[in-house]
Amino acid sequence: MLELVKRSPAFLGTPHSDTPDLKAHAQVAREAAAEGMVLLKNAGVLPLASPAKLALFGNSSYNMITGGTGSGDVNEAYTVSLVQGLKDAGHTPDAALAEAYTRYVEEAIKQQPAPTIFAPRAPIPELAVAKEEIERLARESDLAVVTLGRNSGEFRDRKREDDFELAAAEKVLNVGGVIETASWRDVPDAILLAWQPGQEAGHSIADVLSGRTTPSGKLATTFPVKWEDVPSSANFPGVVLEGPDPNARGFQAGAARAAEVQYEDDIWVGYRHFATKGVKTAYPFGFGLSYTSFQYSGLQLGAKAFQKELKATVRVTNSGKAAGREVVQLYLSAPGKSMPKPSLELRGFAKTKLLKPGESETLSFTLSPRDLASFDAASSAWVAEAGTYTVKVGASSEDIRQTATFTKAAEERVASVSTSVGP
Repeated sequence: MLELVKRSPAFLGTPHSDTPDLKAHAQVAREAAAEGMVLLKNAGVLPLASPAKLALFGNSSYNMITGGTGSGDVNEAYTVSLVQGLKDAGHTPDAALAEAYTRYVEEAIKQQPAPTIFAPRAPIPELAVAKEEIERLARESDLAVVTLGRNSGEFRDRKREDDFELAAAEKVLNVGGVIETASWRDVPDAILLAWQPGQEAGHSIADVLSGRTTPSGKLATTFPVKWEDVPSSANFPGVVLEGPDPNARGFQAGAARAAEVQYEDDIWVGYRHFATKGVKTAYPFGFGLSYTSFQYSGLQLGAKAFQKELKATVRVTNSGKAAGREVVQLYLSAPGKSMPKPSLELRGFAKTKLLKPGESETLSFTLSPRDLASFDAASSAWVAEAGTYTVKVGASSEDIRQTATFTKAAEERVASVSTSVGP
């Protein structure tokens, strides 16, 4: 930590200004949030035709969740709501509906205790919209946009009922983690996973919905069909203790807590479990749609046999009609003879530049001995076994486009780990 302090601008006496370019910083936040959003479904309604008359449902459309709890939060200077973002993008959210939601949310917030960093405001029950009002909106709007908001973060675990599992279909997901989608995803025409997009939230979502930014985010976790499909579900949240803890201090005092958790999923964590065990997913690890399409071709390995490292290259072509970027993923399948191995493991990923229709780019990946290795508990070492390995390049863990193989002649002890504890 001291080495980091010594490199900091404050320690080095670097001249600074108390008037940073906040407008430029906001633009970075806007672009970063839009780039990370994941398009889960699109039946041709996105990007939105402009201008569009929109019926905007859901509390989070008017009161966005910008970040998680504790260290998962962001210190935002302001928050752009989705209704404001869509207005700024040239669309027309229904004014009467917006006024009703805004008034309802503001009144509900006034009735709640002030939030803290680890205890944000409780979710506000969704506004009940009368049947007659819904019928009016159906006649006068081009499209309905429904936003679902769910928060979680440090010291605030997810729960199953009314959090992971939902009762209704949504389109924009303003959430910080996985939710159940299999039971309702056939209802909406499109589903955008916006995550918790920071202070420029409304502008970022509107950029994607309107096509100003072509979606290119990919899932960093698997969306299961049901709760029980996740191997750790049987042990979560563990032994939960209620009441005051004599050893707890500050915000933790008196709070219920998971006091003991048994982790029994071994190496079968996340997509490794789903891919190896053949468990069906709602949306697989690495998944994400675009407003265009991409072709993969020409996967080449630098050698047929692994030595100190191995280079892999693949060509990606925009085969659609809109400009876009693609996140290419490289997975590796090991022999799995001397120790258990998943059917594939992510060993590299890269995003293309913005490719125009018909444009191509060649991406490069380098595999090291550590990428081939697994931890062997018996020898307390990371070991790369001998045998034939398969390189798999694709658009998700379930959408492999190109494969190639190489061999490793002998087993290699990549790194040893000491089990002793000393000064």
